[in-house]
Amino acid sequence: MLSHSEIGIDLGTANILIYTEQKGIVLNEPSVVAIDVTTKEVVAVGNEAKLMIGKTPQNIMPIRPLKDGVIADYDVTAQMLKAFLKKTSKIIGTSLRKPTIVVCTPSGSTSVERRAIHNAVASYGAKNVHLIEEPVAAAIGADLPVDEPIANVIVDIGGGTSEVGIISFGGVVSCNAVRVGGDKFDEEIIQYIRKKYNVLVGERTAENIKIEIGNADPDHEETKTDVRGRDMVTGLPKTVEISSKEIHSAISESLEQILEAIRATLENCPPELSGDIVDHGIVLTGGGALLNGLQQWLAKKIIVPVHIAPNPLESVAIGTGRAVKMISKLQKAAR
Repeated sequence: MLSHSEIGIDLGTANILIYTEQKGIVLNEPSVVAIDVTTKEVVAVGNEAKLMIGKTPQNIMPIRPLKDGVIADYDVTAQMLKAFLKKTSKIIGTSLRKPTIVVCTPSGSTSVERRAIHNAVASYGAKNVHLIEEPVAAAIGADLPVDEPIANVIVDIGGGTSEVGIISFGGVVSCNAVRVGGDKFDEEIIQYIRKKYNVLVGERTAENIKIEIGNADPDHEETKTDVRGRDMVTGLPKTVEISSKEIHSAISESLEQILEAIRATLENCPPELSGDIVDHGIVLTGGGALLNGLQQWLAKKIIVPVHIAPNPLESVAIGTGRAVKMISKLQKAAR
């Protein structure tokens, strides 16, 4: 019972993951809540709510309460967390009584944003709530030796933000965050198709295009796919063919912003740690790390080895769960 009451939560813009020590990742669902506007009641959360996006009657509204990695709608986030924690206790078969919860926060978040995250989690009845920075959690989850005096460079490309951190001795030596991530890529794909083809596509279609033919490397082999949307002139459904080169040009500006954040972080790195970076390179985590061609493109641009974490989507959640045991050490380093 005791070990189940220690939980790690990755409160992501796109997905929420919950980790328990005994069972590992027990929940991985989209951070979406469907709410009945008239009664203010939660109709569905997670996968169920995501399927409703763009397909609901007027009284039901799917909401993504987290924006850019921080809480945009406090009440809805608290309700969503309660629903997810209830689901977790059903999955693990025991009730979570006064758990100790570790939650990760974006490294650039303000004290007000951190307090909102703390309160939303504490409202479930947690005994202790600890916040740790996302790059540290990602590094722990990617099996990097964070408590040793070596430079561990982590690039966590999430749904709302991309964070670059250099971690040594359990603390962040240098870090940068840009509010660019998977959601921004989707948005740019929607805008591009709208401007060029006069066709309107939804978020889920844009995400599927990105996964299927999105590529970060300008020199990749071109592939094409058919995209269905609504013609903005006639209002009727329309199918257009789109190539991976077009998608690359749509998202290239955002990719450059991520590259700039990596460069800025490496420039601020103490010279003693620079040698480690040349030897060990950088590690990519987060859903964005799975974008085709990203590893090759970054390696060409920053001329150090680029690795993808063993489980990029789950690194942060695994790290927050494991951090329960290291929390006092990590908090000393953060002071």
